Amino acid sequence: MPDLFLTVTPDGTPETTRPDPEKVIEGDPVFTTWNLEERDGLYCGIWESTPGTWAISYDEWEYCTILSGKSVITDAEGTAHVVGAGDSFVLRPGFTGTWQVVETTRKDYVVRL
Repeated sequence: MPDLFLTVTPDGTPETTRPDPEKVIEGDPVFTTWNLEERDGLYCGIWESTPGTWAISYDEWEYCTILSGKSVITDAEGTAHVVGAGDSFVLRPGFTGTWQVVETTRKDYVVRL
């Protein structure tokens, strides 16, 4: 029943993007995204980024699990959170700071607008 079950595996042609140039602090990060679901304000899939640092600002809820790599998420107060394979966390609306990909990072995510 394809409407009830969806395998969370990168499949098909991914979308390749970069952060807005004005948000980039260091490097030239490239994002690769396999969107698995996009409806009713819910988005989920697999996201990957090459090394670099950029400013982040969340208007939505995001739950994710790091599948591979290493990143440092630093909040506006300067508190750094190192995340790697197996780490899960939530970024809430209003969160601002930076995302630094130290080693190419892949995560699965669920975003709720």
